[in-house]
Amino acid sequence: MLIINDTSFDFPQNAPQKRSVVTIGAYDGVHRGHQAVIDQVRQQAEILDARSVVVTFDRHPASVVRPESAPLLLTDLDQKLELLANTGLDATCIVKFDETSSRETPTNFVKRVLVDGLSAKRVIIGEDFHFGHKRGGNVALLRELGPKFDFDVVPIELINRGDGVDEPVSSTAIRRALAGGQVELATQLLGHHFEVRGKVVHGDERGKQIGFPTANIEVPSQICRPADGVYAGVLTRADGAKHVCAINLGRRPTFYEHADSSMLEAHLLDFDGDLYGEIVKVSFSHFLRGERKFENIDALKAQLKNDIEQTRAVRGA
Repeated sequence: MLIINDTSFDFPQNAPQKRSVVTIGAYDGVHRGHQAVIDQVRQQAEILDARSVVVTFDRHPASVVRPESAPLLLTDLDQKLELLANTGLDATCIVKFDETSSRETPTNFVKRVLVDGLSAKRVIIGEDFHFGHKRGGNVALLRELGPKFDFDVVPIELINRGDGVDEPVSSTAIRRALAGGQVELATQLLGHHFEVRGKVVHGDERGKQIGFPTANIEVPSQICRPADGVYAGVLTRADGAKHVCAINLGRRPTFYEHADSSMLEAHLLDFDGDLYGEIVKVSFSHFLRGERKFENIDALKAQLKNDIEQTRAVRGA
């Protein structure tokens, strides 16, 4: 997948001069709803002999226009681009979103990005999508501008969750699932396991002292995390090696009465090595239990053994 930006629209000089089928959005999580839109983009691009392109942003627009209520992110930019690349798109255009661009009129955005930059032939968006200054751009405006700039507009309905709940798949629904520790539901809505990334840092080594060493992972504060609890999942190292792990996310009440924040720790099954300083990925597959305080270290160790056995069972490790 080609990655371009909205300052140069730098398609390779030897690339065929084609029109584009385009969709626009934050694409946080690249969930099943996003994937359904992208499938339509790719199919229509093939029919029209055009490029398939997603236009997204270098940060969530809400972090600029309403930072006090901006949502935590399901994916950072690198992770989002990796997920988009896996969809088979021809290109992703990253729009820089700052105070200046937040004031750009929807009409100017359409002409600058969709028309002059990407030579859009067709624009495919969710029927409730809004863009531009004060969210003034929508399906109606695109349809108004289409004849002038020679593109047509295809609004599509949001896909339903499909689990008996009458609600569309959305980033908001996924964040809500994670806030309740429902990582299995998050997986269903995402179409892939929820994953966080961060650096392995030194901790107080309490896990090692009681015979259950863990990798302490520093996750950026703007990234969403599941509710405190114990989970089964997989840690992926920088070299691509994958290790099944039992994940503890919480404030460790057995040791600390009032911890300032939750910590993410991963105990890698059947692993003996040094991960300090590595940037790793941790995906969550199963919720095992909530966090709780134990009466003593022996009770905690007994529970940790059980957590590991549960992890082996659900992960087949």
